Amino acid sequence: MSKLIASAAIRGAYKTVAKAEQALKKARESFGEGKKVEFPNTAYFVPIIYAMTGSEVRTVGDLGKVLERAKKLLPPMPAKSNWVPFLGHTLDAGMATLWASEIYEATKYLQNPLPYVVAENCPDEGNFWLGAADDVIMRKRGIEFVDGSAPGFAACVGACPNSKIAKEIALELQQKNLYIFLCGDTNGVTMADQLKQEKVQLGWETRLVPFGKEINSAVYALGFASRAAMSFGGVQPGDFSRNLKYNKNRIFAFVLAFGEIDDEKYAHAAGAINYGFPAIADTPIPEILPTGVCTYEHVVAPVTHKEIVQKAIEVRGLKVQVSKVPIPVPYGPAFEGERIRKEDMQAEMGGNKTPAFEVVFMRDMTQVEDNKITVVGPDLPDVKVGGAMPMGIVVEVAGREMQPDFEPILERWLHTFINEAHGIFHMGQRDINWVRISKEAYAAGIRMADLGKIIHAKLHSDFGKILDKVQVTVYTTEKDVLKWREKARETYRKRDERIAALTDEDEETFYSCTLCQSFAPNHVCVISPERTGLCGAYNWFDGKAAFQINPTGPNRPIKKGEVIDPLKGQWKSVNDFVYETSRKNIEKFNAYSIMEFPMTSCGCFECIAAILPLANGVMTVNREFAGDTPCGMKFSTLAGTVGGGLQTPGFVGHSKLYITSKKFILAEGGIKRLVWMPKMLKEELSDRLKKTAASIGIPDIIDKIADETVATTEEQVLEHITKMGHPVLDLPPLM
Repeated sequence: MSKLIASAAIRGAYKTVAKAEQALKKARESFGEGKKVEFPNTAYFVPIIYAMTGSEVRTVGDLGKVLERAKKLLPPMPAKSNWVPFLGHTLDAGMATLWASEIYEATKYLQNPLPYVVAENCPDEGNFWLGAADDVIMRKRGIEFVDGSAPGFAACVGACPNSKIAKEIALELQQKNLYIFLCGDTNGVTMADQLKQEKVQLGWETRLVPFGKEINSAVYALGFASRAAMSFGGVQPGDFSRNLKYNKNRIFAFVLAFGEIDDEKYAHAAGAINYGFPAIADTPIPEILPTGVCTYEHVVAPVTHKEIVQKAIEVRGLKVQVSKVPIPVPYGPAFEGERIRKEDMQAEMGGNKTPAFEVVFMRDMTQVEDNKITVVGPDLPDVKVGGAMPMGIVVEVAGREMQPDFEPILERWLHTFINEAHGIFHMGQRDINWVRISKEAYAAGIRMADLGKIIHAKLHSDFGKILDKVQVTVYTTEKDVLKWREKARETYRKRDERIAALTDEDEETFYSCTLCQSFAPNHVCVISPERTGLCGAYNWFDGKAAFQINPTGPNRPIKKGEVIDPLKGQWKSVNDFVYETSRKNIEKFNAYSIMEFPMTSCGCFECIAAILPLANGVMTVNREFAGDTPCGMKFSTLAGTVGGGLQTPGFVGHSKLYITSKKFILAEGGIKRLVWMPKMLKEELSDRLKKTAASIGIPDIIDKIADETVATTEEQVLEHITKMGHPVLDLPPLM
């Protein structure tokens, strides 16, 4: 253990505590002890403090109590008489630093204007620092650390020598599917500034997240990790040991320190080491090579910029699996959220500019030549810069385990596959798709055949158990595109008729999903033709395909068996399966009821439905809606009540599309019980809701459902539905 590092970290801890004390003093003078403090739209209070101590920081006065605890945690400065050659004192200094920095950052949210942008992605101009992730982002992004699509994160501190190096490192980290959390500066310059200079898109969608310019904002990265343990690992607040162990074993994160490292950066790095997150630096600082708290070395330096990402992965013990896609640009999930502005565009296809479509056809084995990629018509060099051309993507697949039912599932994945290429933007599906190619990607060598290469590689990689051959033809002349589009549209129509006609009564097999049991051990999602998974990502066909691909995975068939109650949606064999799979915690459940034995909820649900007793009805709210609801709770509060694998009568998590199903809370009257929903959700589901309403003979019910523009309290909801003559007024009492 280096005495130099220990001394610097402890000095930095004292400085950070003093900085927090000064900020807290100003907050007390300006607002008083009782002023409410919070990181906006989060149920985790001040998360590191909450995770480590169990203290629910609600007011300025509560911050003061924690600061006193941080002071007591500060070790004495190392001297000849008290220096010890192990990490104990340095770790204490690191934890005191994190608490003090959270206090400092919490006081910032009392400022006017706010120092951070309350959004998921950065605006193009002005302030782009995002600060604390709210619960919508936490749930949406945190699940990726559970299912493996994001193995971990890199906390990048300071600035690289120049913007080109910063971009190269960021791209390499994105290719590893990692999130990149940006904070701190070097002589006033940040890595986020450098990436903006290179016109790199920042925000959660691209996994390049600028938390804040000061080193104190590093707590937003470690707070995210603390919340992940509580949200998805079942760790209770205050159980610091389990929280830190969860992060060491499950969240593969590390610190990349660029440029000069001062005392406060040393102190925050010491805080990260508590979590098992090592630091790798590009400057010749003292190293801590013995293992102990971290899986391998704690501090490694100096490392060249060419080697620093790979070295960090090695030191952290991270096993990264990257799909081998043979294209000339970086590829991975981090690029899925990229946008390509018109001025940065080389060419575009579809998007109402030209005719376009994409379709997957199942063929006989003799009709498909694997890895045959063909472009029929002009290629990108034939289109003027900023121009457009038609595009039809015909994917033909064959496999011994392939079934016609799998066609739309594979087709749905084309959007993700194409979007994960850096510099290629994809929007929409079927015959409303839209593709843009950036000038940067074109200069790197991207051509239309690369779309086929992506599709071929990813279908084999992700669906290899059902596919043996994949060939792709890309049509780029209007005549060919229009001809093949009609064939595709006929296929779309037949699929829609088949899926739309499929009911729960028609199928004797449902499918389970237990993907979320890692953080909700008792939860079992039962997916039927008329009820998609709570997350909205899995429907009945997806469950069927997933089981075919991986029979031992989280999606298993469930025979319905004896019908116990068709109105409530209860079957004996389903009950038996849920009982065993929930570790014998859930004895029975009703698929179509919110009041009696409703389905358990994990935490990844798109929406939450809750009863409104005064209105004799039910409201539902989607995760994106951050406002107040008539039940008196925001989405984040409801999620804390309903999630975690609980079976809570009167509340249930569900997908958006389930609202439009004829089986939506059928036992209580279905859509006739729906009295309130956010306007944004109503507009998103408008067409489907109208069809459902017409099918039950109440075509105008959508206008009778209240939203936040007319009601934010239960009394206002009752007033609205009474005025509008909502059919719920004629239904029997819920309670």
